[in-house]
Amino acid sequence: MEPEATPQAPAAGELPEAARRGPISHAIFRVARLHRMLAGQLLREVGLHPAQELVMMQLWDRGRMRQTDLARHVGADAATMTRTIQRLERAGFVRRVPSTSDKRSVLVEPTAASQALRRQVEDLWARLEDYAAGDLTDAERAEALAVFERLEANLAARTGGAEAPGPGAPGV
Repeated sequence: MEPEATPQAPAAGELPEAARRGPISHAIFRVARLHRMLAGQLLREVGLHPAQELVMMQLWDRGRMRQTDLARHVGADAATMTRTIQRLERAGFVRRVPSTSDKRSVLVEPTAASQALRRQVEDLWARLEDYAAGDLTDAERAEALAVFERLEANLAARTGGAEAPGPGAPGV
């Protein structure tokens, strides 16, 4: 009887066979997964889940907004935005109010309690940036950002005309 072959995991840095024709895509996946994991760890320190801080950033900068506009700015679908707003509302960071000009619209606004959170979110995003960029020089950081923006534009152009959220609002 023949011994069973033991599957071997690819060595560190080695691409799986099926990903060899898409090394940049595989790298994006790996980096995004690790970035989101680390962001989640940092956000737990302030009582948030990943992407909730993106919603808060929009509200802090723009003030009261229609929920549909907020979803568009963050790059989220309506159902995801509704769940995110509900969680933030339960935590006391946002409040929903009916629009006086459009009875179908709901406005979302940051609460006073969320203002104390703002500095913490800014600080943890600075830490996340430092962790991600590591020992890159200022020039390398600028080059990396330019490459990521080009990658985003390339992908946005292929998504059926979907608008990319832009530098201030990565997708939820």
